[in-house]
Amino acid sequence: MNYTIQNQYLTIEISSRGGELRSVRDAEGNEYLWQGDPASWEESGPNLFPYIGRTTRQTYTYQGKEYHMPLHGFLIGSEMELKTQTSDSLSLCLKTSEKTLEIWPFHFCLTITWKLQHSALSVTYQVENQDDKTMYFGIGGHPGFRLPLEPSLSFSDYRIDFGKNAAPRQILLSDDCFVLEKDVPLELKEGRYLPLSHELFANDAIVMKDMPKELTIESPNGSRKIHAAFPDMAHLGIWSCGNAPFVCIEPWSSLPSRKDIVEDLETQPNLISLEAGKTYTNTWSISFYR
Repeated sequence: MNYTIQNQYLTIEISSRGGELRSVRDAEGNEYLWQGDPASWEESGPNLFPYIGRTTRQTYTYQGKEYHMPLHGFLIGSEMELKTQTSDSLSLCLKTSEKTLEIWPFHFCLTITWKLQHSALSVTYQVENQDDKTMYFGIGGHPGFRLPLEPSLSFSDYRIDFGKNAAPRQILLSDDCFVLEKDVPLELKEGRYLPLSHELFANDAIVMKDMPKELTIESPNGSRKIHAAFPDMAHLGIWSCGNAPFVCIEPWSSLPSRKDIVEDLETQPNLISLEAGKTYTNTWSISFYR
């Protein structure tokens, strides 16, 4: 089922399947979100929970037992329930089930809330640990944006602006997209711009740490821009696929598994640890403007 929220600036469609963002249209009807294509990437704007990226052999351990985690966790394929809806906001929730316990041995309640304010959409993740033990997880966003945003431009006319004096570190990945535990400076033009090209993603995503907590997708020759802010996210992925006309901006709380390591949830670096009975909250936002 798709839900719609809107104000005078934006109309947003969100699917109950994983709380996926499916459409972002401005008052003139311009679509900002990638609409999916089986030839490249079928999705539009999924959320990632309770794991980011890949686990080695799709396997991790917890307290001596092996579990099998799909790519980016199980939220993507899960049906969420409606919690609340107004004209300009929506909350969906996912709770523990027999299916989730087979993959991830914790009792939880995940609520995602989307709220419109002027030309900005905020996304709030709230994770309640309803178990009697500490819970370990990752969470993040994966929205894909159509490029170009204007018909007179091309994908390579765009750049990502991290702001002045940016110094993000790129986390190196193996050919099969696992963390190598090495990082290097991400080269930026003028200390702030990452020019976009399809060749940039020849080795999959660019994953970083120590990055500024906001960025803008823009073209010097265009008028439409997308601004993302993720103040409480530790990592950021930027990704596209082949020559497809989209770029994903992926604010992440944590990282995929390390190369050739079957991770133990209790010892994997960078996972969130949430004590029994506690609640984790993280809000990020996307703005669309000219």
